[in-house]
Amino acid sequence: MARDPFVVIGGDAAGLSAASKFRRESDRDVVVFERGRWISYAHCGEPYFVKGTVERLTDLLSLSPEDAADRGIDLRRSHEVVSVSPGERTVTVEADGDRFDQSYAELLVATGASATTGPFDTTLDGVFTIHGLDAAAAADAYLTPSDEYDRDRLGDGPVDESRVDHNAALDPPERAAIVGGGYVGVEMAEALVARGVDVHLFQRSTHLLPPFGEAVGERAADHLGDQGVTVHTGTPVAELVGGDRIEAVRYDGERLPVGMAVIGVGVTPNTAPLSGTDAALGPGGAVRTDAYGRTTLPAVYAAGDVATARHAVTGAEAWVPLGLTANRAGRAVGSTVAGDPTPVGGVAGTAVVKAFDVECGRVGLTDAEAAENAGFDPVSETITAGSRSGYYPGGDETTVTLVADRSTGRVLGGAIAGRDRAAIRIDTLATAIEAELTVAELERLDLAYAPPFSPVWDPVLVAAKVLGGRVDG
Repeated sequence: MARDPFVVIGGDAAGLSAASKFRRESDRDVVVFERGRWISYAHCGEPYFVKGTVERLTDLLSLSPEDAADRGIDLRRSHEVVSVSPGERTVTVEADGDRFDQSYAELLVATGASATTGPFDTTLDGVFTIHGLDAAAAADAYLTPSDEYDRDRLGDGPVDESRVDHNAALDPPERAAIVGGGYVGVEMAEALVARGVDVHLFQRSTHLLPPFGEAVGERAADHLGDQGVTVHTGTPVAELVGGDRIEAVRYDGERLPVGMAVIGVGVTPNTAPLSGTDAALGPGGAVRTDAYGRTTLPAVYAAGDVATARHAVTGAEAWVPLGLTANRAGRAVGSTVAGDPTPVGGVAGTAVVKAFDVECGRVGLTDAEAAENAGFDPVSETITAGSRSGYYPGGDETTVTLVADRSTGRVLGGAIAGRDRAAIRIDTLATAIEAELTVAELERLDLAYAPPFSPVWDPVLVAAKVLGGRVDG
Protein backbone atom coordinates (compact mmCIF):
# COMPACT_ATOMS: atom_id res chain seq x y z
CA MET A 1 0.00 0.00 0.00
CA ALA A 2 1.38 3.41 -1.00
CA ARG A 3 2.34 5.72 1.82
CA ASP A 4 0.65 9.11 2.09
CA PRO A 5 2.72 12.00 0.70
CA PHE A 6 4.86 14.56 2.43
CA VAL A 7 2.70 17.70 2.35
CA VAL A 8 4.13 21.21 2.46
CA ILE A 9 2.11 24.36 3.12
CA GLY A 10 3.84 27.29 1.43
CA GLY A 11 5.73 27.59 -1.84
CA ASP A 12 8.51 29.99 -0.99
CA ALA A 13 11.97 29.70 0.59
CA ALA A 14 11.50 27.08 3.30
CA GLY A 15 8.71 25.15 1.59
CA LEU A 16 10.33 24.60 -1.78
CA SER A 17 13.77 24.06 -0.25
CA ALA A 18 12.24 21.25 1.79
CA ALA A 19 10.34 19.77 -1.15
CA SER A 20 13.38 19.92 -3.44
CA LYS A 21 15.71 18.30 -0.92
CA PHE A 22 13.11 15.65 -0.08
CA ARG A 23 12.69 14.66 -3.72
CA ARG A 24 16.46 14.40 -4.21
CA GLU A 25 16.67 11.91 -1.34
CA SER A 26 13.34 10.07 -1.61
CA ASP A 27 11.12 8.56 -4.28
CA ARG A 28 7.97 9.31 -2.27
CA ASP A 29 5.47 11.95 -3.38
CA VAL A 30 5.57 15.50 -2.10
CA VAL A 31 2.66 17.94 -2.50
CA VAL A 32 3.15 21.69 -2.05
CA PHE A 33 0.08 23.89 -1.51
CA GLU A 34 0.61 27.61 -2.16
CA ARG A 35 -2.30 29.97 -1.60
CA GLY A 36 -0.98 32.58 -4.04
CA ARG A 37 0.35 32.48 -7.59
CA TRP A 38 3.95 33.53 -6.96
CA ILE A 39 6.48 31.00 -5.70
CA SER A 40 10.14 31.05 -4.65
CA TYR A 41 10.95 34.74 -4.95
CA ALA A 42 13.40 37.14 -3.31
CA HIS A 43 11.52 39.30 -0.79
CA CYS A 44 14.71 41.21 -0.05
CA GLY A 45 15.06 42.30 -3.66
CA GLU A 46 11.74 44.15 -3.83
CA PRO A 47 13.06 47.62 -2.85
CA TYR A 48 15.71 47.29 -5.55
CA PHE A 49 13.04 46.55 -8.15
CA VAL A 50 11.17 49.68 -7.06
CA LYS A 51 14.43 51.62 -7.27
CA GLY A 52 15.09 50.33 -10.78
CA THR A 53 18.29 48.43 -10.04
CA VAL A 54 16.44 45.19 -10.84
CA GLU A 55 15.10 45.55 -14.36
CA ARG A 56 12.21 43.09 -14.30
CA LEU A 57 9.96 41.79 -11.55
CA THR A 58 10.51 38.21 -12.63
CA ASP A 59 14.27 38.62 -12.17
CA LEU A 60 13.45 38.11 -8.47
CA LEU A 61 12.20 34.56 -9.06
CA SER A 62 14.42 31.68 -7.98
CA LEU A 63 12.30 28.75 -9.12
CA SER A 64 9.50 28.52 -11.67
CA PRO A 65 6.51 26.15 -11.56
CA GLU A 66 8.11 24.30 -14.47
CA ASP A 67 11.32 23.90 -12.46
CA ALA A 68 9.31 22.50 -9.55
CA ALA A 69 7.61 19.99 -11.85
CA ASP A 70 10.98 18.93 -13.27
CA ARG A 71 12.08 18.15 -9.70
CA GLY A 72 9.11 15.88 -9.19
CA ILE A 73 7.22 18.28 -6.94
CA ASP A 74 3.42 18.29 -7.12
CA LEU A 75 2.98 22.07 -6.84
CA ARG A 76 -0.56 23.39 -6.54
CA ARG A 77 -0.85 27.17 -6.65
CA SER A 78 -3.98 29.09 -5.62
CA HIS A 79 -4.61 26.33 -3.08
CA GLU A 80 -5.05 27.58 0.48
CA VAL A 81 -4.77 25.23 3.43
CA VAL A 82 -7.39 26.50 5.87
CA SER A 83 -7.01 23.94 8.64
CA VAL A 84 -4.97 21.00 9.88
CA SER A 85 -6.33 17.89 11.60
CA PRO A 86 -3.35 16.29 13.35
CA GLY A 87 -5.38 13.32 14.62
CA GLU A 88 -6.52 12.33 11.14
CA ARG A 89 -3.29 13.59 9.52
CA THR A 90 -5.18 15.61 6.95
CA VAL A 91 -5.25 19.20 5.79
CA THR A 92 -8.32 20.96 4.45
CA VAL A 93 -7.69 22.87 1.24
CA GLU A 94 -9.74 25.51 -0.58
CA ALA A 95 -9.27 26.10 -4.31
CA ASP A 96 -11.53 27.57 -6.98
CA GLY A 97 -14.45 27.67 -4.56
CA ASP A 98 -14.13 23.99 -3.69
CA ARG A 99 -12.93 22.38 -0.48
CA PHE A 100 -11.24 19.01 -0.07
CA ASP A 101 -9.10 17.06 2.40
CA GLN A 102 -5.57 15.88 1.69
CA SER A 103 -3.95 13.21 3.83
CA TYR A 104 -0.28 13.35 4.76
CA ALA A 105 2.39 11.16 6.30
CA GLU A 106 4.36 14.23 7.37
CA LEU A 107 3.44 17.89 7.17
CA LEU A 108 5.62 20.98 6.92
CA VAL A 109 4.14 24.38 7.75
CA ALA A 110 6.20 26.91 5.78
CA THR A 111 3.66 29.69 5.49
CA GLY A 112 6.07 32.57 6.14
CA ALA A 113 5.05 35.90 7.59
CA SER A 114 2.91 38.86 6.58
CA ALA A 115 3.55 42.56 6.91
CA THR A 116 1.95 44.15 9.94
CA THR A 117 0.23 47.50 9.43
CA GLY A 118 -0.32 48.76 12.97
CA PRO A 119 -3.23 51.19 13.27
CA PHE A 120 -2.84 52.49 9.73
CA ASP A 121 -5.41 52.38 6.93
CA THR A 122 -3.63 50.56 4.13
CA THR A 123 -6.67 50.60 1.85
CA LEU A 124 -5.94 54.18 0.81
CA ASP A 125 -4.44 54.66 -2.63
CA GLY A 126 -0.77 55.45 -2.31
CA VAL A 127 -0.23 53.38 0.86
CA PHE A 128 2.03 50.35 0.48
CA THR A 129 3.64 47.55 2.44
CA ILE A 130 6.54 46.29 0.34
CA HIS A 131 5.93 42.64 1.10
CA GLY A 132 5.25 40.50 -1.95
CA LEU A 133 5.84 40.91 -5.67
CA ASP A 134 2.38 42.29 -6.37
CA ALA A 135 2.98 45.03 -3.80
CA ALA A 136 6.34 45.89 -5.35
CA ALA A 137 4.81 45.97 -8.84
CA ALA A 138 2.00 48.25 -7.66
CA ALA A 139 4.41 50.65 -5.96
CA ASP A 140 6.58 50.79 -9.08
CA ALA A 141 3.55 51.59 -11.21
CA TYR A 142 2.38 54.25 -8.76
CA LEU A 143 5.74 56.02 -8.95
CA THR A 144 5.71 56.18 -12.75
CA PRO A 145 3.78 58.73 -14.86
CA SER A 146 1.05 56.83 -16.70
CA ASP A 147 2.34 57.80 -20.13
CA GLU A 148 5.80 56.47 -19.26
CA TYR A 149 4.90 53.18 -17.62
CA ASP A 150 6.68 50.20 -19.18
CA ARG A 151 4.78 46.93 -18.75
CA ASP A 152 7.89 45.03 -19.80
CA ARG A 153 9.11 45.75 -16.25
CA LEU A 154 6.72 43.04 -15.05
CA GLY A 155 8.18 40.16 -17.02
CA ASP A 156 5.88 37.20 -17.66
CA GLY A 157 4.86 36.22 -14.13
CA PRO A 158 1.38 35.95 -12.61
CA VAL A 159 1.19 39.62 -11.61
CA ASP A 160 -2.03 41.22 -10.36
CA GLU A 161 -2.57 43.28 -13.51
CA SER A 162 -5.66 45.10 -12.27
CA ARG A 163 -3.75 46.37 -9.24
CA VAL A 164 -0.86 47.49 -11.44
CA ASP A 165 -3.17 49.23 -13.92
CA HIS A 166 -5.01 51.03 -11.14
CA ASN A 167 -1.79 52.43 -9.67
CA ALA A 168 -0.26 53.26 -13.05
CA ALA A 169 -3.28 55.48 -13.82
CA LEU A 170 -2.66 57.68 -10.76
CA ASP A 171 -0.38 60.71 -10.71
CA PRO A 172 2.97 59.87 -9.11
CA PRO A 173 3.78 61.40 -5.71
CA GLU A 174 6.17 64.26 -5.08
CA ARG A 175 6.63 63.49 -1.38
CA ALA A 176 6.45 60.24 0.59
CA ALA A 177 6.40 59.27 4.24
CA ILE A 178 8.05 56.03 5.31
CA VAL A 179 6.75 54.71 8.62
CA GLY A 180 9.41 52.54 10.25
CA GLY A 181 13.19 52.84 10.17
CA GLY A 182 14.06 49.15 9.88
CA TYR A 183 15.29 47.20 6.88
CA VAL A 184 12.37 48.03 4.60
CA GLY A 185 12.23 51.67 5.64
CA VAL A 186 15.91 52.34 5.02
CA GLU A 187 15.99 50.45 1.71
CA MET A 188 12.81 52.11 0.47
CA ALA A 189 14.18 55.56 1.37
CA GLU A 190 17.02 54.90 -1.05
CA ALA A 191 14.61 53.58 -3.68
CA LEU A 192 12.24 56.54 -3.48
CA VAL A 193 15.02 59.13 -3.61
CA ALA A 194 16.23 57.41 -6.78
CA ARG A 195 12.71 57.85 -8.19
CA GLY A 196 12.83 61.61 -7.54
CA VAL A 197 10.60 61.64 -4.45
CA ASP A 198 11.08 63.87 -1.40
CA VAL A 199 11.32 61.35 1.45
CA HIS A 200 10.49 61.71 5.15
CA LEU A 201 11.44 58.69 7.26
CA PHE A 202 9.75 58.27 10.65
CA GLN A 203 11.11 56.01 13.40
CA ARG A 204 9.37 55.52 16.74
CA SER A 205 12.56 54.79 18.70
CA THR A 206 15.53 57.09 19.16
CA HIS A 207 17.62 55.67 16.31
CA LEU A 208 17.20 53.88 13.01
CA LEU A 209 17.81 50.15 12.62
CA PRO A 210 17.21 49.32 16.32
CA PRO A 211 18.71 45.79 16.21
CA PHE A 212 21.99 47.27 14.91
CA GLY A 213 22.57 49.51 17.91
CA GLU A 214 22.85 53.24 18.38
CA ALA A 215 26.22 53.85 16.69
CA VAL A 216 25.21 52.13 13.45
CA GLY A 217 21.72 53.65 13.50
CA GLU A 218 23.11 57.16 13.89
CA ARG A 219 25.63 56.68 11.11
CA ALA A 220 22.90 55.43 8.79
CA ALA A 221 20.67 58.39 9.71
CA ASP A 222 23.47 60.91 9.06
CA HIS A 223 24.14 59.43 5.65
CA LEU A 224 20.43 59.34 4.76
CA GLY A 225 20.29 63.01 5.65
CA ASP A 226 23.27 63.69 3.37
CA GLN A 227 21.30 62.04 0.55
CA GLY A 228 18.28 64.31 1.07
CA VAL A 229 16.13 62.13 3.33
CA THR A 230 14.48 63.94 6.24
CA VAL A 231 14.86 61.58 9.19
CA HIS A 232 12.46 61.88 12.15
CA THR A 233 13.68 59.70 15.05
CA GLY A 234 11.76 59.41 18.30
CA THR A 235 8.71 60.34 16.23
CA PRO A 236 5.81 57.88 15.96
CA VAL A 237 3.27 58.54 13.22
CA ALA A 238 -0.21 58.83 14.68
CA GLU A 239 -2.40 58.65 11.59
CA LEU A 240 -2.57 58.44 7.82
CA VAL A 241 -4.96 61.08 6.50
CA GLY A 242 -6.96 60.82 3.31
CA GLY A 243 -10.24 60.03 1.62
CA ASP A 244 -9.67 57.60 -1.23
CA ARG A 245 -5.98 58.49 -1.51
CA ILE A 246 -3.30 59.33 1.05
CA GLU A 247 -3.08 63.07 1.64
CA ALA A 248 -0.94 63.50 4.75
CA VAL A 249 0.52 61.95 7.88
CA ARG A 250 -0.01 63.26 11.41
CA TYR A 251 2.73 63.17 14.02
CA ASP A 252 3.54 65.18 17.16
CA GLY A 253 0.58 67.44 16.43
CA GLU A 254 1.96 68.19 12.96
CA ARG A 255 0.44 67.45 9.58
CA LEU A 256 2.79 66.64 6.68
CA PRO A 257 1.20 66.54 3.20
CA VAL A 258 2.35 63.43 1.27
CA GLY A 259 1.30 61.59 -1.85
CA MET A 260 2.63 58.19 -0.75
CA ALA A 261 3.19 56.25 2.45
CA VAL A 262 5.24 53.09 2.92
CA ILE A 263 4.49 51.09 6.06
CA GLY A 264 7.44 49.06 7.34
CA VAL A 265 6.66 48.32 10.97
CA GLY A 266 7.40 44.60 11.02
CA VAL A 267 5.95 41.21 10.16
CA THR A 268 3.86 38.58 11.93
CA PRO A 269 4.02 34.78 11.41
CA ASN A 270 1.27 33.17 9.33
CA THR A 271 0.04 30.55 11.80
CA ALA A 272 -3.63 30.52 10.76
CA PRO A 273 -3.61 26.97 9.32
CA LEU A 274 -2.73 25.65 12.78
CA SER A 275 -5.53 27.53 14.54
CA GLY A 276 -7.65 25.11 16.53
CA THR A 277 -4.79 22.66 17.01
CA ASP A 278 -2.62 22.15 20.08
CA ALA A 279 0.50 23.44 18.34
CA ALA A 280 2.58 25.38 20.85
CA LEU A 281 3.63 28.91 19.96
CA GLY A 282 6.76 30.72 21.06
CA PRO A 283 8.29 34.21 20.80
CA GLY A 284 6.51 36.53 18.40
CA GLY A 285 3.62 34.08 18.13
CA ALA A 286 5.71 31.83 15.87
CA VAL A 287 5.33 28.05 15.88
CA ARG A 288 7.54 26.40 18.49
CA THR A 289 10.00 23.88 17.00
CA ASP A 290 12.83 21.70 18.24
CA ALA A 291 16.33 21.24 16.82
CA TYR A 292 14.93 19.30 13.84
CA GLY A 293 12.03 21.62 13.06
CA ARG A 294 9.46 19.38 14.73
CA THR A 295 6.45 21.08 16.29
CA THR A 296 4.54 19.80 19.32
CA LEU A 297 2.10 18.05 16.92
CA PRO A 298 2.87 14.51 15.71
CA ALA A 299 4.54 14.37 12.27
CA VAL A 300 4.18 18.14 11.84
CA TYR A 301 7.20 20.36 11.16
CA ALA A 302 7.56 24.11 10.75
CA ALA A 303 10.33 26.15 9.12
CA GLY A 304 11.11 29.64 7.94
CA ASP A 305 9.50 32.89 9.03
CA VAL A 306 6.63 31.06 10.72
CA ALA A 307 8.85 29.09 13.10
CA THR A 308 11.10 29.60 16.10
CA ALA A 309 14.70 28.41 16.32
CA ARG A 310 17.46 28.18 18.93
CA HIS A 311 19.42 31.39 19.47
CA ALA A 312 23.14 30.80 19.01
CA VAL A 313 24.10 33.08 21.92
CA THR A 314 21.43 32.49 24.55
CA GLY A 315 20.45 28.92 23.67
CA ALA A 316 16.82 29.94 24.14
CA GLU A 317 14.15 29.77 21.48
CA ALA A 318 13.86 32.89 19.35
CA TRP A 319 11.98 34.17 16.35
CA VAL A 320 14.31 35.76 13.79
CA PRO A 321 12.67 35.81 10.32
CA LEU A 322 15.49 36.00 7.76
CA GLY A 323 16.09 34.52 4.31
CA LEU A 324 19.07 32.22 4.86
CA THR A 325 17.58 30.65 7.98
CA ALA A 326 14.37 29.88 6.07
CA ASN A 327 16.18 28.19 3.19
CA ARG A 328 18.51 26.31 5.53
CA ALA A 329 15.74 25.10 7.83
CA GLY A 330 13.57 23.97 4.92
CA ARG A 331 16.43 21.99 3.41
CA ALA A 332 17.11 20.35 6.79
CA VAL A 333 13.47 19.34 7.26
CA GLY A 334 13.44 17.85 3.75
CA SER A 335 16.43 15.68 4.67
CA THR A 336 14.90 14.65 7.99
CA VAL A 337 11.59 13.62 6.45
CA ALA A 338 13.47 11.68 3.75
CA GLY A 339 15.20 9.65 6.47
CA ASP A 340 18.38 11.58 7.24
CA PRO A 341 17.80 13.50 10.51
CA THR A 342 19.36 16.93 10.05
CA PRO A 343 19.32 19.81 12.56
CA VAL A 344 17.93 23.09 11.26
CA GLY A 345 20.72 25.02 12.97
CA GLY A 346 20.67 27.97 15.31
CA VAL A 347 20.10 31.61 14.53
CA ALA A 348 22.31 34.53 15.50
CA GLY A 349 20.30 37.25 13.78
CA THR A 350 23.08 37.91 11.30
CA ALA A 351 21.83 40.60 8.93
CA VAL A 352 23.07 43.31 6.59
CA VAL A 353 21.38 46.32 5.04
CA LYS A 354 22.49 49.09 2.69
CA ALA A 355 21.65 52.74 3.38
CA PHE A 356 22.71 54.33 0.10
CA ASP A 357 26.53 54.02 0.28
CA VAL A 358 26.73 52.97 3.91
CA GLU A 359 26.72 49.23 4.60
CA CYS A 360 25.41 48.05 7.96
CA GLY A 361 25.74 44.63 9.57
CA ARG A 362 24.75 43.09 12.89
CA VAL A 363 24.85 39.75 14.70
CA GLY A 364 24.04 38.29 18.11
CA LEU A 365 23.12 40.41 21.12
CA THR A 366 23.80 44.11 20.59
CA ASP A 367 21.33 45.41 23.18
CA ALA A 368 22.56 45.54 26.80
CA GLU A 369 19.12 44.92 28.28
CA ALA A 370 18.57 41.85 26.11
CA ALA A 371 21.99 40.51 27.11
CA GLU A 372 21.27 41.09 30.79
CA ASN A 373 17.90 39.38 30.49
CA ALA A 374 19.73 36.38 29.01
CA GLY A 375 21.92 36.17 32.11
CA PHE A 376 25.05 37.90 30.84
CA ASP A 377 27.02 40.85 32.23
CA PRO A 378 27.47 42.75 28.97
CA VAL A 379 30.24 45.19 28.23
CA SER A 380 30.72 46.93 24.88
CA GLU A 381 33.00 49.23 22.98
CA THR A 382 32.52 51.18 19.77
CA ILE A 383 35.59 52.04 17.71
CA THR A 384 36.26 53.67 14.35
CA ALA A 385 39.10 52.38 12.19
CA GLY A 386 40.17 52.52 8.56
CA SER A 387 38.95 49.84 6.16
CA ARG A 388 42.27 49.74 4.23
CA SER A 389 45.85 50.79 4.78
CA GLY A 390 45.88 54.57 5.18
CA TYR A 391 48.08 55.14 2.14
CA TYR A 392 45.90 53.02 -0.16
CA PRO A 393 43.03 54.87 -1.90
CA GLY A 394 39.36 53.92 -1.53
CA GLY A 395 39.25 53.33 2.20
CA ASP A 396 36.62 54.60 4.61
CA GLU A 397 36.08 54.88 8.33
CA THR A 398 34.49 51.70 9.63
CA THR A 399 32.46 51.79 12.85
CA VAL A 400 32.46 48.59 14.90
CA THR A 401 30.49 47.94 18.08
CA LEU A 402 31.54 44.78 19.89
CA VAL A 403 29.68 43.26 22.85
CA ALA A 404 31.03 40.61 25.23
CA ASP A 405 30.29 39.02 28.58
CA ARG A 406 32.45 40.69 31.22
CA SER A 407 33.20 37.61 33.34
CA THR A 408 33.91 35.05 30.62
CA GLY A 409 35.02 37.31 27.78
CA ARG A 410 32.68 35.48 25.39
CA VAL A 411 31.70 37.45 22.29
CA LEU A 412 27.94 38.11 22.45
CA GLY A 413 27.33 40.30 19.43
CA GLY A 414 28.41 43.16 17.27
CA ALA A 415 27.46 45.69 14.64
CA ILE A 416 29.39 47.33 11.81
CA ALA A 417 28.86 50.30 9.50
CA GLY A 418 30.96 51.80 6.73
CA ARG A 419 31.18 52.43 3.01
CA ASP A 420 34.02 50.08 2.09
CA ARG A 421 33.08 46.40 2.39
CA ALA A 422 31.89 46.93 5.94
CA ALA A 423 28.89 44.60 5.86
CA ILE A 424 30.80 41.47 4.87
CA ARG A 425 33.01 41.87 7.94
CA ILE A 426 30.03 40.91 10.09
CA ASP A 427 30.57 37.31 8.97
CA THR A 428 33.77 37.22 11.05
CA LEU A 429 31.74 38.06 14.14
CA ALA A 430 29.02 35.58 13.18
CA THR A 431 31.64 32.84 13.01
CA ALA A 432 33.12 33.93 16.33
CA ILE A 433 29.70 33.70 17.96
CA GLU A 434 28.96 30.25 16.52
CA ALA A 435 32.36 29.06 17.80
CA GLU A 436 31.77 30.73 21.20
CA LEU A 437 35.08 32.58 20.94
CA THR A 438 36.23 34.95 23.64
CA VAL A 439 37.35 38.48 22.87
CA ALA A 440 40.97 37.38 23.35
CA GLU A 441 40.52 34.51 20.89
CA LEU A 442 38.85 36.87 18.40
CA GLU A 443 41.79 39.27 18.70
CA ARG A 444 44.20 36.44 17.86
CA LEU A 445 42.42 35.42 14.65
CA ASP A 446 44.77 35.38 11.66
CA LEU A 447 42.69 37.60 9.36
CA ALA A 448 43.99 38.40 5.90
CA TYR A 449 45.95 41.60 5.30
CA ALA A 450 46.90 43.44 2.13
CA PRO A 451 46.66 47.22 1.59
CA PRO A 452 43.77 47.10 -0.94
CA PHE A 453 41.65 45.01 1.44
CA SER A 454 42.47 45.80 5.06
CA PRO A 455 44.96 47.48 7.36
CA VAL A 456 47.28 45.19 9.30
CA TRP A 457 44.78 45.36 12.15
CA ASP A 458 41.34 44.80 10.65
CA PRO A 459 38.61 46.98 12.28
CA VAL A 460 37.17 43.84 13.89
CA LEU A 461 40.53 43.09 15.50
CA VAL A 462 40.86 46.69 16.64
CA ALA A 463 37.48 46.43 18.39
CA ALA A 464 38.59 43.20 20.06
CA LYS A 465 41.84 44.82 21.25
CA VAL A 466 39.98 47.75 22.79
CA LEU A 467 37.26 45.65 24.39
CA GLY A 468 39.80 43.12 25.67
CA GLY A 469 40.88 45.50 28.40
CA ARG A 470 37.39 45.53 29.90
CA VAL A 471 36.71 41.81 30.21
CA ASP A 472 37.98 39.23 32.68
CA GLY A 473 37.92 36.17 30.42
